[in-house]
Amino acid sequence: MAEGSRGRRRLVVIGGDAAGMSAASQARRLDPDLEIVALEKGRWTSYSACGIPYLVGGDVATLEDLVARDPQTFRTQHNIDARTLHEAVSIDVDAKKVEVRDHEHGGRTYSLGYDVLHIATGATPTRPKLEGIDSGAIHGVQTLEDAADLLHHAEHLGDGCKVVVVGGGYIGLEMAEAFVKRGAHTTVITRTAQPLGMFDPDMGALIADAMRAEGVDLHTGTSATGFEKGKVHTNNGTLDADLVVLGLGVGPNSKLAVDAGIEVGERDGIIVDRRQLTSAPDVYSAGDCCLAFHRLTGEQVYVALGTVANKMGRTAGTNIGGGYATFPGVIGTAVTKLCKLECARTGVNEKEARAAGFEFKSVTIESTTRAGYFPGAAPIKVKMLAEKRSGRVLGAQILGQEGAAKRIDVVATAITADFTVEEMTALDLSYAPPFSPVWDPVLIASRKLAESL
Repeated sequence: MAEGSRGRRRLVVIGGDAAGMSAASQARRLDPDLEIVALEKGRWTSYSACGIPYLVGGDVATLEDLVARDPQTFRTQHNIDARTLHEAVSIDVDAKKVEVRDHEHGGRTYSLGYDVLHIATGATPTRPKLEGIDSGAIHGVQTLEDAADLLHHAEHLGDGCKVVVVGGGYIGLEMAEAFVKRGAHTTVITRTAQPLGMFDPDMGALIADAMRAEGVDLHTGTSATGFEKGKVHTNNGTLDADLVVLGLGVGPNSKLAVDAGIEVGERDGIIVDRRQLTSAPDVYSAGDCCLAFHRLTGEQVYVALGTVANKMGRTAGTNIGGGYATFPGVIGTAVTKLCKLECARTGVNEKEARAAGFEFKSVTIESTTRAGYFPGAAPIKVKMLAEKRSGRVLGAQILGQEGAAKRIDVVATAITADFTVEEMTALDLSYAPPFSPVWDPVLIASRKLAESL
């Protein structure tokens, strides 16, 4: 069935989370007369999937705390028709229509016309086709539905339970921390030679040491090959498991766009220009379903982060609402933690720098998070890369305890501003013994790197 006639310009948004609702909200601010319909196949809008590990670990009290704005708030305060349990099943870019399945009312379908379309379908978790993977004991970490299911099972685990986390990336570490805090015997398996493969091997080895020191049973070079009740089969033997969490990363959820003939690139990520326009007329896209421009390498890359999704969505919404905005790109800044260890990175690592054709130098320094004599001073390690001859900052990785990770933002700012390491050395950063040595660790690294060029 088709929706009735309309007189106003209509924006249809597919996806009710960060990239979708940030675009809808920004378009509404700029164009009060725009009709906006947002389709979300789940029950929630604008929620933080990044907070799921902290909900499971007990740092966040309730699932509702992860919801920034519920559907009713969008309807009543922003005049956005947020339709939950409404799934877009196809797009016709020539007819400018979306076919929608209404799961709230028996699965009926209807056709929804648009003047402007914004695709914000997010990411699809990597879920290999392995025997037993569809068992109820195998849990993903992607949506609030996943969170509710995982939390229910976690709360019913007994003392000495065994949890296996499959994947050693950001989610893998965060879920490992959650179950360590719950007192579970926690095992992490990762097919790579180290956890957090986006860090250089020397830094990754330190992360592995820290994980084992926290009681995590870490198996590197190990892949899951199948599952059965109470067991995880791997290429290196079988592990006992009362609960299994998949943290194997994500890929673009771009099937709707692909089927509609919209241009895609690496990993089928939707290709967008700097205003977030796709190859189809009047169709925008943002967030984990599309690619982004890397400011250092100049390539289209896939970066699935909430910070990027929100900025992309706001850019799209500005253009949809009649303004002008461009998204300047990403440099891959990210942080995570495992218990006391904070891990941060920005720019390119050594492998990425070589692949992009850079000639570079790198240094690694050790310092403390506070003045060495001040109570609570803890070790911090900073690795920094700079381009030869030009001295331009290319990237950094930081490992340390409380107060370490957010120092990466200084380096991210320097990369964005095209600073050289010599210019970084002269930055007028704050100092007091409770917060930093008189030479901040980031400045020590930049000074040492400048001296090596």
